[in-house]
Amino acid sequence: MVQTLFTNRIGGVSSSPYESNNLALHVGDNSVSVSGNRRLIRALVGPTQYMNQTHGNNVALVDAPTDHEPNADALVTSETGIALAVLVADCIPLLLWDEVENVIAVAHVGRKGLVNEVAMKTIEVMNTLGAERIHAMLGPSICGDCYEVGRDIYDEVGTAFPRARSLTAAGTPGLDLPAALSFQLSGVVVSVSRSPICTVENPNYFSYRRDGKTGRQAGLIWQ
Repeated sequence: MVQTLFTNRIGGVSSSPYESNNLALHVGDNSVSVSGNRRLIRALVGPTQYMNQTHGNNVALVDAPTDHEPNADALVTSETGIALAVLVADCIPLLLWDEVENVIAVAHVGRKGLVNEVAMKTIEVMNTLGAERIHAMLGPSICGDCYEVGRDIYDEVGTAFPRARSLTAAGTPGLDLPAALSFQLSGVVVSVSRSPICTVENPNYFSYRRDGKTGRQAGLIWQ
């Protein structure tokens, strides 16, 4: 049975400005604290595979969990007993699964990931493993009211993904990445669910846009 989890910043051991459940090693937090937080996650979900995210569209196949973190923005496996993790602090943590074929995946979808179609490339890899009836879940991320961008980025992304066009609460150009990704996925997956939580607006979540120096929460899926 497929299980999913989205963490927040509560319940870990990291100190300010990473308090407290930071799961990322690359943001300047004490590695001992991060390891402690990851042990707490492992106790909940079992052996967990992380990745070194690059805002690209590389997809890594996982046969067994290792300490090596592949340079990728998506992980796919058909093995049981492995939790896949994607780390975020405003980008979309995307979870994908085909429960019949026992294929699961995570993807890191920010602005660049949307443009680079990392979600679609992840689904292509899932298809090679037999997945045909894929479900998608979008976790907490920055909303269109909060994601202000310059006119050049607004035009670039909005031309390719019209559903991404948004106005912020201040009336300036913005991007609604969850709306754009949900629309993109709707034509190729069985179902799409989307968290209503905005990481900028909710202080229980890490947000790079709000805080700058901060930690990362995770989206996790396992079977």
